[in-house]
Amino acid sequence: MAKLESAGGQPKYRRIVLKLSGESLRERGSHEAISPLIVNDIAKQILQVRDLGVEIAIVIGGGNIWRGLTASHRGMDRTTADYMGMLATVINGMALQSALEQIGLVTRLQTAIEMANVAEPFILRRAIRHLELGRVVIFGAGTGNPFFSTDTTAALRASEIRAEVILKATQVDGIYDSDPKTNPNATRYETITYAEALVKRLKIMDSTAFSLCMDNRVPIIVFDMATPQNVKRVVCGEKVGTLVTAE
Repeated sequence: MAKLESAGGQPKYRRIVLKLSGESLRERGSHEAISPLIVNDIAKQILQVRDLGVEIAIVIGGGNIWRGLTASHRGMDRTTADYMGMLATVINGMALQSALEQIGLVTRLQTAIEMANVAEPFILRRAIRHLELGRVVIFGAGTGNPFFSTDTTAALRASEIRAEVILKATQVDGIYDSDPKTNPNATRYETITYAEALVKRLKIMDSTAFSLCMDNRVPIIVFDMATPQNVKRVVCGEKVGTLVTAE
């Protein structure tokens, strides 16, 4: 799939995967797992991008509700804990789906674990057809398998649907050579290659997700979604965040 040229607010990418953490739905400092105000703000940013004609798939985590790995470290069976985490991603997906539909977007929630009353099962050809028809597709329940993160889900789904880029929304404005929260002199990278990221041991995604992106040459843009209109700016090719690429 060819990239669109970016000029004057026109999109650079035709099909994207937006990776959201579950924590991005929570208001900082709040005990509430999902903030309707924040979810609505995210939905509006997605609408801005969809209005450009961009095909959007979304993978969302469940860490605001449940972290399987954390629970396993406290004695719970890892497989059970991970399946609980997958269900948490579906809850988040439903919340985002509702917000998107309230502002006029047509959506489909597909899950890797069948739950016919709330979502479609993940079927690749159907997902691609939804995207081609202008629907926003939300992928829930991870890969459907324990021991795999939602970062890996994003890398897998991006490869399957042939997305041109993964936009990884975080709470910082890119990738740094050290933690900017503890080191005021940390330097942000504008671009970095997969090989450089591996050598410098930069924690962009977990190793499985990163390997999938590298093997399938799917670029990653790490950026701060809390800044208004950042998603649209990234899609239009502005130098926002950090681009991780093969070259």
